[in-house]
Amino acid sequence: MARIRLGMVGGGTDAFIGGVHRIASRIDDRFELVAGALSSNPEKARKSGEALGLAPDRNYGSFEEMAEGEAGRDDGIEAVSIVTPNHVHFPAAQAFLSRGIHVICDKPLTATGEDAASMEAAVRDSSALFILTHNYTGYPMVRQARQMVAAGDLGELRVVQVEYPQDWMTDPVETQGVKQAEWRTDPERSGAGGAVGDIGTHAFNLATFVTGLKGASLAADLHSFGPGRALDDNAHVMLRFDGGARGMLWCSQVAPGCENGLRLRVFGAKGALEWAQENPNELWFTPHGEATRRITRMGAAASDAANAVSRIPPGHPEGYLEAFANIYTAAADAIRAVQDGASRDEVMGVLPGIGAGMEGMAFIRACVASSKDDAAWVTL
Repeated sequence: MARIRLGMVGGGTDAFIGGVHRIASRIDDRFELVAGALSSNPEKARKSGEALGLAPDRNYGSFEEMAEGEAGRDDGIEAVSIVTPNHVHFPAAQAFLSRGIHVICDKPLTATGEDAASMEAAVRDSSALFILTHNYTGYPMVRQARQMVAAGDLGELRVVQVEYPQDWMTDPVETQGVKQAEWRTDPERSGAGGAVGDIGTHAFNLATFVTGLKGASLAADLHSFGPGRALDDNAHVMLRFDGGARGMLWCSQVAPGCENGLRLRVFGAKGALEWAQENPNELWFTPHGEATRRITRMGAAASDAANAVSRIPPGHPEGYLEAFANIYTAAADAIRAVQDGASRDEVMGVLPGIGAGMEGMAFIRACVASSKDDAAWVTL
């Protein structure tokens, strides 16, 4: 199958997430990067493109130039990855969606509620797909957990606990030249949520993806421990789900000793599941009244859902890049299916799309509103 011609907005050579997206797009050999506007600084964009070997006439100084230029080519890009700070997501996506170019966008959806509503309209009015890279949904054991919950192995769900602690912002790194911290602590570029928008949305998405539950309301305590920091760096959130289940979510970027501690626990009337991102090839299942069982990726108890997104033999760990690649490979399948005449709705499967993006924005908005009202309960 011919590779999908891919462009990229943002993600220059010094940007971590740009490299992640490029690697993920190539793991299963489904995409080829042929064009880019790799920085908001035109000079830096072109230097980054040169370093990646882009042809001079497809190495653009802005996403506006790129959208217009690529739409006018017979061999123009078929899809674009948007890996910029949050405030650029909507204008960049709109430029490509309006030209029928498929969009693969980093999360959260946008920086503001107004942009989110506009993004939803732009997706609705376009013929192209919109895919949001909630990459943790791509892990085999996360797919296993989702299938087990759906099959009723846990019975009626009662309690969901999810946490995502990091420590990289314990010091005021935004004042020390750390670019990733600079924009994440700037409300103009990041939006109203700090840690709750950056990693809290990942935690909330993981909880709802695995359980299938919809958030009903929440009470949130957002706080900034960093001196002078405008956005939250720690959040405690109590959750109520449709159907009566209760939940707790903690996210923090000021927790020393925590690197990337995304962890999910789900408790039901018949049993419980536990998964941790830092040891992603194991899922722990405890049927009520029985010994805890360890399920491994491609092991004897692995489900079809887990095996479908595994690549290498048992005992060889798969991790972050492979999970990200599962999103890209599913995106490639969806793009080719749409090009062959399938409808957008029928090709998305479990891929996160505009719906997941809007749920994430509602989560951020509710957390901010609740915290401002002394952690009052707010409807999602």
